Amino acid sequence: MTDKIRWGVLGVAGIAIKKVIPAMKKCTRGEVSAIASRDRNRAEHAARELGIPKSYGSYEELLADPAIDAIYNPLPNHLHVPWSIKAAEAGKHVLCEKPVSLHTDECCELMAVRDRTGVKIGEAFMVRVHPQWLRTRELIRAGAIGQLRSISGFFSYYNVDPANIRNVPEFGGGAVMDIGCYPITMSRWIFGEEPVDVQAVIERDPVMKIDRLVSTILEFPSGQSIFTCSTQLAPYQRMQFFGTKGRVDIEIPFNAPPDRPTRIFINDETEEFPVCDQYTLQGDAFARAIQENTEVPVPLEDALRNMEVIEKILGTGASL
Repeated sequence: MTDKIRWGVLGVAGIAIKKVIPAMKKCTRGEVSAIASRDRNRAEHAARELGIPKSYGSYEELLADPAIDAIYNPLPNHLHVPWSIKAAEAGKHVLCEKPVSLHTDECCELMAVRDRTGVKIGEAFMVRVHPQWLRTRELIRAGAIGQLRSISGFFSYYNVDPANIRNVPEFGGGAVMDIGCYPITMSRWIFGEEPVDVQAVIERDPVMKIDRLVSTILEFPSGQSIFTCSTQLAPYQRMQFFGTKGRVDIEIPFNAPPDRPTRIFINDETEEFPVCDQYTLQGDAFARAIQENTEVPVPLEDALRNMEVIEKILGTGASL
C-alpha cells in the first residue's frame, strides 16, 4: 500500500464534525490533514476539537495546499458541484456528500470535469460499503429468497426549522433529496437494474415549500420498489426485500450505529454484524480506489442514474 491519502474537509457541517471526521480518523488508508471554513475561527476550533493538524479560513486556501490529496465535500447540496469542480481543477480527488448535484445537468458537468482532470470523484453513499448491505445483496443474488419481486422502504425524521438548510428549496432541501435518495439508490443497487417507470405522490410544506411527505413506486424490469420518506414524521427507518421464496429485513438500514452490532432478518433467522463505522469503511474504500487506481464505490455514472430518478419523482409527482 502506498502512503496514506491526506484528506482535506470543506466546511464544518454537522455531519462532518459529528460523524464523518471522527470515523475517518480511524481509517487505515487515509488521514484527515486539514479542514477549512469561511470563518477561520470555526475552522481553528474544529481542528483543535478533532485533532486535525491544519485549518484554513477559506476553501480556496485548502484547495491550494499541495499536501492535500483528496477532498471530502459535505457542503450544502447547492454547493456540491461548484466546489467539487474547483477541487478537481486543483488536482484533488473528491468524495462528495449525497446527492452529488441538484439536477442531472450539473452531474454531467461534473463528470466532464472529472474526465478532463483525471481525478477520482464519487458520491458518499456510505451504506454501499456496510457489511449488512453487502450481505443482503449477496443473499438475494444467491437466490436465498427466490426471485426478488418487491422492495419496501421507509425513512423519516422530524424537522420544521425554516432556517435549517434541509428546509430551504433553493439549497436542495426536501425529503427526496435528503433521505429519499437512500431507498432509491439501494433499490437500484439491489435489483441491479434501473427503473422503467416512476410514480409519486408529494405533499409540500405550505410555508417552506419543500416536499415533506413523499410516497413513491419505482417499477423495475424484475419487480417494484415502494417507499415513503418524510421530514415531518417520527424518526424511523426500515428496508424489506420480498422474494418468491422468502424475505430479508434490514433493521437499521441507513443510520447504522457505529457503537453496537447491526442485524438483518432472513425469514425467521437473524444475522448479526460486528460493530463497525460505515464512514470509516467508506473513507478506506475511496482511498483504496485512489491508491490502486480502481473505480470508486459510487461513481458519478451511478449518481447520474439516481438523480434521474429523483428528477422524475419531483417532476411528475401529484401534489396533494
